[in-house]
Amino acid sequence: MPDQGKRILVVEDDTAYRKALVKKFLSEGFNVQEAEDGEKGLASALQEHPDLILMDVIMPKVDGLTMTRRLREDEWGKNARILYLTSLESDEKIMNQLLENRPAYYLIKTAWTLDDIVDRVRSLLDTNIE
Repeated sequence: MPDQGKRILVVEDDTAYRKALVKKFLSEGFNVQEAEDGEKGLASALQEHPDLILMDVIMPKVDGLTMTRRLREDEWGKNARILYLTSLESDEKIMNQLLENRPAYYLIKTAWTLDDIVDRVRSLLDTNIE
């Protein structure tokens, strides 16, 4: 499998959705870790240095934007690849904040299937970061 060894961190407070993502990525050959909030996600990211972080924006304890801000303060975290999963398709202020955190990208949860998300992750992992 071409994705063998690629490490994905899934940070999502919706347990059922997180488990579905984890199961899908594992079935596609990825090495997957998970966290149920931004606080645990930040600790895991800084310790494990995943190839890509897939995270929700609205979460308890530490939200996705705060997690990203803290992540970007770390030398490794400055260039960490982030893919936000959000249902906030109409909030322009939040969308602008997401785009300020490059390299970061976002998907609207309701518009993408699990297969689509896996394809997007593969595409991002194949992209060079400057």
